[in-house]
Amino acid sequence: MVELIGGWIIHFISTLGYFGVFILMTLESALIPIPSEVTMPFSGSLIASGRFDFWILVIVGTAGNLTGSLLAYWLGKWGQEAVVRKVIVKYGKYLLISEHEYNRSERWFRNHGEIVVFGSRILPVIRTFISLPAGVAKMNLTRFIVYTSVGSFIWSLFLTSIGVTLGANWKSLEGYFRKFDVVIVVACALVVIWYVWHKLKHVRRTSG
Repeated sequence: MVELIGGWIIHFISTLGYFGVFILMTLESALIPIPSEVTMPFSGSLIASGRFDFWILVIVGTAGNLTGSLLAYWLGKWGQEAVVRKVIVKYGKYLLISEHEYNRSERWFRNHGEIVVFGSRILPVIRTFISLPAGVAKMNLTRFIVYTSVGSFIWSLFLTSIGVTLGANWKSLEGYFRKFDVVIVVACALVVIWYVWHKLKHVRRTSG
């Protein structure tokens, strides 16, 4: 599956150029897990042949990430009351989260979410989904745009530079990034397991 997606990305960029890079980076930040770890290094490897300009490519990648992030942000902001809160109120006890806890996490993200949004932009997996909770928490839009743009610029610059350095050997990156993805997924799973255990322990204590 990974090979298939990677091959499709390469074909897409080879056919559409900068526009293809923009579309793929937009989709990645709009909750669709298309790996920028393939998009940007492959595009960077084509700079030596004259297909792309380095700085234009970095800016296009950043612009795509910002566009997709804004789409996810607005989905979270406008869908919060219509979808998210109703699900929490109706099914929260099955999801082990109360409306009070949801409100508290929303306030925390509103007060401290800037650094989370910025830091997540240079982390695989998490970067794809972080804009949704930012919208749900109604994070200040100007700050969201600034932190997202700066973080996405650093990420695009990093991946493009690696693609330029490695050239045709850019695919050697995949193994490293996949290992990093696994670490992040395992860490998230451990957090979820701890949360569920903590909640069940609290339920048993209060019911007993």
